[in-house]
Amino acid sequence: MQHDLILGTAGHIDHGKTSLIEALTGTATDRLPEEKKRGITIELGYAFLDLEPWKIGVVDVPGHEKFVRQMLSGATGMDVAMLVVAGDDSVKQQTIEHLDILRMLNLPAGVIALTKCDLVEEDWLDMVEEEIRARVAGSFLENATIVRCSSKTGEGIEKLKEEIVSCCEKASVSREAAETSPFRMAVDRSFTIEGHGTVVTGSVASGHITVGDQLQIQPGDIEVRVRGIQNHDHASQTVSRGQRAAINLAGIHHQKIGRGHELTATGFLRPSSMVLVEIQLLSDLKRPLKDRSKVRFHIGTAEILANVRLMNGGTTSSDKTIEPGGTIEPSGAIEPSRRGFAQLYLNEDAVAVYNQPFILRSESPVMTIGGGRILHPNPVLLKRPDDIDLKHVAAMTSPDAATRASSSIYLSAEVEGNGQRQWDESDLPRIAGVDATIEMVASLIENGELLQMKLTQSRNLEIHRDRLNQVANRIIAKLETLHEQFPLRFTHPRNVLENSFQYLNQPEVLAAAVDLLKKQKTITANVSSIGLAGRGPKLSKGQKLLFASLIDQVKSSGLQGPTVKKLEQDATKNKDSVAELLSMACENGDMVRLEPDGFYIHCDTMTLVKQQLAEAIRATEGATDGLTISDIRQVLGVSRKYSVPLCEFLDKIEFTRRVGDKRILFETT
Repeated sequence: MQHDLILGTAGHIDHGKTSLIEALTGTATDRLPEEKKRGITIELGYAFLDLEPWKIGVVDVPGHEKFVRQMLSGATGMDVAMLVVAGDDSVKQQTIEHLDILRMLNLPAGVIALTKCDLVEEDWLDMVEEEIRARVAGSFLENATIVRCSSKTGEGIEKLKEEIVSCCEKASVSREAAETSPFRMAVDRSFTIEGHGTVVTGSVASGHITVGDQLQIQPGDIEVRVRGIQNHDHASQTVSRGQRAAINLAGIHHQKIGRGHELTATGFLRPSSMVLVEIQLLSDLKRPLKDRSKVRFHIGTAEILANVRLMNGGTTSSDKTIEPGGTIEPSGAIEPSRRGFAQLYLNEDAVAVYNQPFILRSESPVMTIGGGRILHPNPVLLKRPDDIDLKHVAAMTSPDAATRASSSIYLSAEVEGNGQRQWDESDLPRIAGVDATIEMVASLIENGELLQMKLTQSRNLEIHRDRLNQVANRIIAKLETLHEQFPLRFTHPRNVLENSFQYLNQPEVLAAAVDLLKKQKTITANVSSIGLAGRGPKLSKGQKLLFASLIDQVKSSGLQGPTVKKLEQDATKNKDSVAELLSMACENGDMVRLEPDGFYIHCDTMTLVKQQLAEAIRATEGATDGLTISDIRQVLGVSRKYSVPLCEFLDKIEFTRRVGDKRILFETT
């Protein structure tokens, strides 16, 4: 059975990478006239190495420091690496930088080729090997075989092939998931062929395609069709993960696609101008990476300028990946050799998937400073991340798929702003690296991490429990503020709260958060008012005396209750507090207010009124069946000025009901 993998080279300029590839494959990868004239690799070169059962696409990268960006493009899609060091020159600056880049790419295996061994003595080579071992310590190449070889004499070439096969076997485990994933290929070159049109080349990172398939170019959402495929210079009907491919496309001019674009299965990748990442800095940096730094972000074959916004402005608590519940120190920078979480604001859109590696280089002077992995390729903006936000950011590093799925959903769906972005089950492989998405979502709903809210008969909204808790906490904070502003109120107008949450793009989220707080007995709320449970007015000694006086005055007035204006006139002190104290008394149930003139009636008086009217109305059964306003005036002994608003209030609270010009008891209807 055929197995396809990509082998990438790395190493300093003039250390023999291109010559070594030619000795291995028979292919001279330098194709540009300037490359042949100057004897250096400037652009990426490609060759094919057949080592049964492995079909290996070989990528030759430039070694000059000016062409590191080309090297980074070539590193995309590597399965195994071959670090090349010249025996007569030993480890040099670009050896170190290329090795640092390879470290960040999370490669499973690699081999070290010690070239030009025919030019030096063995004892010298022993010293060079010692230097190489010291440099690769702690990396994936720490235990890699060092093969002494010479492209000129052929020494070690067969041994190098054996080691490449061994590396391929180690890397084969990680390639299985990528074979069944949607198609994806980062474009490293675009050109046109007369009579055929646009052709793009690249290393296939995942999935497979056949001639005739419809694909997308991202970023850009450009629909294209596959007209033809070449795999290692041979026409083919299909191409798959681990292969180098030249793909003839219909539907796009070659000048509209190039390095930095990706050819992908339709709908799989979503462009974004921001990514959530975990950053790992190199250990030999002279200064930390500060919040708001500008960097060069290399992902796939793209190089994009970016602004770094550190999460909580700090470094993670250790060199190791933070586990869920880990802490983030607010130090304002990531120190050399340390890890940290950040949002990268990109100058251009990029596409990525969960756990995809990337490289960071400084803006100026240009040098590699670190790398990392994508924690979420399309996150919501976290302007001022709170503890809940940081918990879910840290959870994206978890090895547990359910934990990542839950937190990726939290970090995906907007509940505020003008956007209506929501997550979808089909997003989970891309944003969290999980499979069995339907079962995963069902499990999250069952255990209560995802809450379902019905928006319409045909549409539901699934919101993460912590998103709802976050809104609930903001409601509590807003009510705390209102209670401080209006210390004499038990509750506040509900529309005041709702107006302050208009930024929520789903009003149902606010209603659900209020219901949650009511169930927890954190708040009291009805259609018109809302407040924190247990929050009573804070009265001064003078206000307490006035409050008692107002209640006595209203009670002694009987059914001919006073208005606010009258009570304010009678007050000798704290006149400005009268209205608030009356509202507080109504909320306490000490009295009621009758509209439209605003008469206040004591609760004991109202109880007596209900008893008198109930007896009088029941006495009319079989006779007049109810009481008119005139009848009620006689029963209660008050004028129309007081009886009309009293009857309307009793209708409103459903004690009585008006039928024609009479009132009957509501309970009898």
